[in-house]
Amino acid sequence: MSQTDAPKTPLSYLDAGVDIGAGDRLVENIKPLAQKTLRPEVLAGIGGFGALFEISKKYRDPVLVSGSDGVGTKLKLAFQLNIHDTVGIDLVAMSVNDILVLGAEPLFFLDYFACGKLDVATATLVIKGIAKGCELAGCALIGGETAEMPGFYATGEYDLAGFAVGVVEKDRIITGRTIAAGDAVLGLASSGAHSNGYSLIRKIIERSGAVLSSDFHGKSLGEALLAPTRIYVKALRELMQHLPVNGMAHITGGGLLENIPRILPDNLCAVLQRSAWDTPPIFEWLQAQGNVAEREMQRTFNCGIGMVVVVSPKWAQQAQKLLHASGERVWRIGEIKERAKGGPQTVVS
Repeated sequence: MSQTDAPKTPLSYLDAGVDIGAGDRLVENIKPLAQKTLRPEVLAGIGGFGALFEISKKYRDPVLVSGSDGVGTKLKLAFQLNIHDTVGIDLVAMSVNDILVLGAEPLFFLDYFACGKLDVATATLVIKGIAKGCELAGCALIGGETAEMPGFYATGEYDLAGFAVGVVEKDRIITGRTIAAGDAVLGLASSGAHSNGYSLIRKIIERSGAVLSSDFHGKSLGEALLAPTRIYVKALRELMQHLPVNGMAHITGGGLLENIPRILPDNLCAVLQRSAWDTPPIFEWLQAQGNVAEREMQRTFNCGIGMVVVVSPKWAQQAQKLLHASGERVWRIGEIKERAKGGPQTVVS
């Protein structure tokens, strides 16, 4: 470019559509939310270039466990309904539930919030949900990143990613290697579709012409579809303090059919009885409105089971009692059996 072609007026961030003061306003809103989630191990958190977290001396041989996830296209529904204070819970749940299945205690969480133009009020609602999720998981919200990228996202839309770090004693890592034939399979109730299957959900809404404001069992259909992902950390941490757990599977994308095999030895399979647990009305509605085959439902959605726990049959009844006492709905949904050569590792009958 020649000098004569150069812009006559100096350009700045403001010309790019960035509100350079919005980030500071958001940080001020976040600090009291994060304060509620702090743990004694936090040495420095929100506001600096990095956060500091000390591993507790109560661990003899600590192993760090990390996980990262997002909320996916469930955000599209949040934009449509203009409900932003629950997707942050989803964000935390997806990561902390994942590291939990290895036996980990979630320690801290960081978020990534990206948008075209930062709306401080909306972002504050999102992070309010993230802080609530951290409280439910018992982990500290110690940092994150807010990225304002004009022209990259549609007006009013944003994306989320989350990062959880936990710790487990090396000799108490749960991998599924101790699962044996005859073990009991317990299923913990989900709160709805959690954060998976929303591309199909949105297609069902579109084709059925459903009105999201219509009544659905005492709340709007939109609210039922947007119900935040259940966080199982406190109940399962309590269970692990009292009983040996052989394996756990967080039921996310791929449903029961694809997530349970992730923890099973190759020679075993999980045989589940579909009649053993209640089907939440939202899944009945989705299946009917979308004319979705049963196997496709099981492969796409959690179908009412958000977490699977595998224990020795001698501990099954006591495990159910402990989980009930922690506020969970739980059913004995199946059994671990020897796998036929070349057969599936999860069978729902």
